[in-house]
Amino acid sequence: MNTAEISGIISDKLSEIEDAEEVRILHCIESGSRAWGFASPDSDYDVRFIYVRKPEFYLKLEKTSDVIEWQLDDVLDINGWDIQKAMRLLFKSNMTLFEWNISPIVYKTTREWLSVSEVMDKYFIVEMGLHHYLNMAAGNYREYLTANEVKLKKYFYALRPILACKWIIDNGTPPPILFSELVNSELDEDMRPVVNGLIELKVRTPEIGTGQRIDALNCYIEKSIEEIQASIENCEPKRNHWEELNSLFCRMVGI
Repeated sequence: MNTAEISGIISDKLSEIEDAEEVRILHCIESGSRAWGFASPDSDYDVRFIYVRKPEFYLKLEKTSDVIEWQLDDVLDINGWDIQKAMRLLFKSNMTLFEWNISPIVYKTTREWLSVSEVMDKYFIVEMGLHHYLNMAAGNYREYLTANEVKLKKYFYALRPILACKWIIDNGTPPPILFSELVNSELDEDMRPVVNGLIELKVRTPEIGTGQRIDALNCYIEKSIEEIQASIENCEPKRNHWEELNSLFCRMVGI
């Protein structure tokens, strides 16, 4: 399936969701390996969106769902968050939301979402970003990369968050989503030939499978995890405020 075909299918799916769920989709992007720039030929499409419902929905006393899980199969993985959930997570400096905002593959966006996007960096908290990516890196490393034979693609799921942490430490801003940009900016020169070889293998084969543990990369990952942990201990505290988000939310839902 080429890019135009899949974009057309996703556009139709978004219209289906809006009609069936009585929502407006504010922003829809590609997440996961395709957005990161190292998808395999058979990678599925991780479609993520932010939506808003009618004003009365937000005035109900009973607890209401704040997610839509629309489709999950071998080709499409489609789900989204209510704008209220998204705003609450932004207040907490949720890194997934930052990634959705800067995905290089955008299926739909709106002026309303742009008003959110323009203020997002104000709510970025360095400590929260470091914790998020460090936990991701350490978890993938411990679970998949310490045996003699490992799933080679799991190196990406440890390296990308490590490089994201290094970006945050160096720049104090949300990291870029493209793996190549993180590599160019943050990866040590002596690690690049190994990592570039893994990238070439992943993008041209459906499944790169298992192989011998790459000790040089393991040492790099372990050392980086220790350095990032030390950086977290030195983070200056930051506290976000609700006022601007409350105002944006009210405008978007028409309250």
